[in-house]
Amino acid sequence: MKSVSVDEAIKKRHPEGVALIVCKDNDGKVDVTPIGWFTLCNSKPRRWAICLSHKHFSHKVIFETKEYTLCLPSFSQKEDILYCGGVHGWDTDKLKNCKLKTIPSEKIKPPIIEDSIACFECKVVNTLDTGDHTIFVGEVLTSYVSDRKDKIYNFGERNLIKWEIE
Repeated sequence: MKSVSVDEAIKKRHPEGVALIVCKDNDGKVDVTPIGWFTLCNSKPRRWAICLSHKHFSHKVIFETKEYTLCLPSFSQKEDILYCGGVHGWDTDKLKNCKLKTIPSEKIKPPIIEDSIACFECKVVNTLDTGDHTIFVGEVLTSYVSDRKDKIYNFGERNLIKWEIE
């Protein structure tokens, strides 16, 4: 082992999963944000923790509405994931400029993303300000799966790869 900068060591965390966080503001605008900082954080009831920068439009929306959907995308959505991660929701309607299709949720306002491997409707039950990010803990209200098997992972620097699941 050798001593390196924290930034250099953190690059070794890859590969990491990719999630699409979907939110809907009070005016009806839907935003999609790809993230790598997410994890299950409770068993009963099931809860997802997602971490969003204070600068993101999705942060503002989820902070205000207290709900989001977490979708585990398929590799077929790669180009749309890269697009949504490269523009800001403050001034862009991401869904109008990509091929992602939404399906209405059952229990919350943000929709789910068609062709995802799995989606979870979440209601925020706790938050933690970590400095320049907020961790939103969302209780899963309902969940969905598709027949897709082409999961996507991030190897860093916008390098997304396909992994077939059983």
